[in-house]
Amino acid sequence: MAGGGFSKLPNGSVVVAITLPAPAEGPGPGAPVRVLVHAANRARALTRLRNLGLRAVYLRGNAEPPTPDEITAVLHHPDGVLWRARPGCAQELWHPIRALLRPAVPAARG
Repeated sequence: MAGGGFSKLPNGSVVVAITLPAPAEGPGPGAPVRVLVHAANRARALTRLRNLGLRAVYLRGNAEPPTPDEITAVLHHPDGVLWRARPGCAQELWHPIRALLRPAVPAARG
């Protein structure tokens, strides 16, 4: 795992940000993705990711906490779980987690 962190919000909830290598069927094998999760606490945020199939997700320390823009993005998304393929690129849009985890659709033959 590359890094991650969290920010505690005034209402007591947290936003967890974790940078992970992308799954094989994602935007590019091994390309880093930044995943954001909004939850009541850190443990619940990590549980949300594990329930989505990201089993080996751990948060050790607070080296890369979410930026204010990342916090705003995840708070305004109905699912509260987002990802972006290029963490350092501001032009890359945030995507719902379903777009990262859905199985690849085979090309239609015609």
